[in-house]
Amino acid sequence: MTDHAAALIAAGLCFGPGVIGSGAGLGILIGHAIDSMVRQPAMQNTVRTTMFIGIGIVEALALYAIVFGLIMLYVVKAPG
Repeated sequence: MTDHAAALIAAGLCFGPGVIGSGAGLGILIGHAIDSMVRQPAMQNTVRTTMFIGIGIVEALALYAIVFGLIMLYVVKAPG
């Protein structure tokens, strides 16, 4: 296996699960927030604020996965 192929595999293992997991997390988070806003409209502002904090955390994890994938792709060199 060449160094380039190993870097591509490592980058794919960083990109794939990180971005897919964040997408699933965002879907669950936003879906439950909308459900709770419909059930209790009086708490809409509190739920919205908490939802945006959660969205920020989940998006940060996706960005970390992308950055680690780019590091694996362009910076890390295989030994030898």
